[in-house]
Amino acid sequence: MPERLADIHLVCGATGAGKSTYSEELAQSVGGVRFSIDEWMQRLHNEDKPDEQLFEWFYERVQRNCAQMRSVAERLVVLNVPAIFDCGLTNKMERDIFVNWAEDLGFSVQLHFRDVSTDIRWQRVQNRNTEQAETFQFEVTRDMFDFIESLWEAPGDEELTRLNGKRITD
Repeated sequence: MPERLADIHLVCGATGAGKSTYSEELAQSVGGVRFSIDEWMQRLHNEDKPDEQLFEWFYERVQRNCAQMRSVAERLVVLNVPAIFDCGLTNKMERDIFVNWAEDLGFSVQLHFRDVSTDIRWQRVQNRNTEQAETFQFEVTRDMFDFIESLWEAPGDEELTRLNGKRITD
């Protein structure tokens, strides 16, 4: 059995930072279960999405999915199975939803920050759009990339320290 460093692992980074690949590797290394918002949205909602990219439509569904993921994770942690959240966690407010939930339940948390430059991330997104390999869920356009970029808030040193954080650079 792998060494257990935390009950809850939060993987954050801007679009194209490599969160999905890293999260899957982390799940394997700690014997945990990965929860990917992109996979849940693709399977449960993207077929029904409106023609226009409506942030409110997506955000409401993301929040419902994340609440269900946390509910399942509660049961896993009780069974001594760590949960890895690959849910974007775009800003501190979003990360705090998970942190507060975990801490209220007495679960330990570790933050993993994929810190990758904008140019490298955009190149990765373009490659993923073209190759449509394992982590591909949907095409990310430059407008989508730039919109999420405008919302992105990297964790600061205080947040990383408080959450036993790891900064992973490529």
